Amino acid sequence: MSNTKFLTRRRFLEITGAGLAALSGMSALSGCQPTGSSHETEGESAVVNTDGKNVVKVYNWTEYISDDVLKAFTKETGIEVVYSTFDSNEAMYAKLKLMNNRGDYDIIFPSTDFVDKMRKEGMLEQIDHSKLPNFKHLGKSFLDAGFDPENKFSIPYLWGSSGIAVNKNRVDIDTIRSWNDLWRPEFEGRVMLMNDMRDVFIIGLLVLGYPVMTEDPQHIKESYEVLSKMMPNVRTFNSDAPRMPFIEGETYLGMAWNGEVIMAQDQGMPELDFVYPKEGAIMWMDNMCIPKNAKNQDNAHAFIDFILRPENSAIISEEIGYGSPSEAAKALLPPDIANDQIIYPREELLSLATFRGDVSDSTMALYQKYWDRLKVDM
Repeated sequence: MSNTKFLTRRRFLEITGAGLAALSGMSALSGCQPTGSSHETEGESAVVNTDGKNVVKVYNWTEYISDDVLKAFTKETGIEVVYSTFDSNEAMYAKLKLMNNRGDYDIIFPSTDFVDKMRKEGMLEQIDHSKLPNFKHLGKSFLDAGFDPENKFSIPYLWGSSGIAVNKNRVDIDTIRSWNDLWRPEFEGRVMLMNDMRDVFIIGLLVLGYPVMTEDPQHIKESYEVLSKMMPNVRTFNSDAPRMPFIEGETYLGMAWNGEVIMAQDQGMPELDFVYPKEGAIMWMDNMCIPKNAKNQDNAHAFIDFILRPENSAIISEEIGYGSPSEAAKALLPPDIANDQIIYPREELLSLATFRGDVSDSTMALYQKYWDRLKVDM
């Protein structure tokens, strides 16, 4: 399992999440790209002209697929993969918006909230499940979620979660079972939160028992009020490398991605562990979608189904370092990965997890107002 993959995928989500205004200054990214396919970097303005060729045009996160799987797909099907990359959901979304549903890409890999946003805006084609015999291998916990009921527009690809990281040398992990534990007075100045507005407010909503997708201003206000009471405990907000405050001894427990805990363990901190809170962890998942008016939709379905083959899903999961939503793929993984409860929690814990979906611009503005206040309260 490559540790750099955990950092690359999640760090890009945070450092590029400030909004579409940053796109104009975005530089081209070309490191670690597949070598067996045509490739266009994010910095290029035009899509490769492949008229008359048997191709599938894939637009994916940087460093987020196995080159061996791409080569095997082309060898088996004769379909050339034209592979392009992006480094944030915002960049991908903005580029497709500018293309105005021209269908220049056949497969994209948005996260859950952007699947929700793009399906509502008519930017995605419906998936023909009859062309995906390997769909059956996907676990039920990842299907029919609120961001895409019945998976009409998206197919799960890779996933991870945000829960509570705990330094077992400092805190009795058996006493940490709830997000509410972050408010305990004995943890004054020793709690870390990630610098992620939506996910932090979801913690407040979960402990209050409100829906995480609420757009009720009163719910959001109450979430701010309860989170403000936690601020004496909060030492830092960190999404750049959430493991580092633990490694450096600043924090004893707090919100973190499961992948960061794995990285910390691999980097010499085996005492850092991960708890899935009883209210539910916050899940993220990237998905395969077909953009509106894609020109090679049969090839797109063939590509998705090839990725869903258990042996291919397992290769991707092990190489990239995130959890596979495929039960059959998990069975093919090395035991030390497949049995790791941080990466693959028990089903009863997974069933409580929540996915983040899209909310209106006015709701995002309200979140931002309270988020700015929360930082002042620290």
